[in-house]
Amino acid sequence: MKAAQNAVPFNNDPALQERLQAIIEKYKDEKGALIPVLQQAQDIYGYLPIEVQMAVAKAMDVPLEKIYGVVTFYSFFNLYPKGDYEISVCLGTACYVKGSRKVLDCIQETLSIEPGQCTSDRKFSLDTCRCIGACGLAPVMLINDDVYGRVLPAEVPEIISKYQ
Repeated sequence: MKAAQNAVPFNNDPALQERLQAIIEKYKDEKGALIPVLQQAQDIYGYLPIEVQMAVAKAMDVPLEKIYGVVTFYSFFNLYPKGDYEISVCLGTACYVKGSRKVLDCIQETLSIEPGQCTSDRKFSLDTCRCIGACGLAPVMLINDDVYGRVLPAEVPEIISKYQ
């Protein structure tokens, strides 16, 4: 699988940049402040694109590699924006054995995005998870808080159309 690329252009709004700079200025000399700065940066932008990571790295005099390492280590950080409808497909053992990979493939084909990506209209984003605790309904997919169990690949386009 190729690496996810962002289909949504980065919003380099000056007002957002100003808010980010104020946060960095507040914390830049504080030891251990990198995670709070990144959390607040994500609150401003909704995710942490490379442009934001570079701004934080430069302003806080921290190597970009360290910023990227922190952002990719913690699951609460997002490299890509999330859609209005966040789709998650369980790839845990029970779901995988029952065909969740084929469900995921069908979603990818239907929306033309890969896990970690968001559609250009920001309507849908796609992720995978390891277990949601609904193994008896395998394979399972979520769209926001809606749970779909025993999903067949052929049902995916109809399920997604409910949200379009």
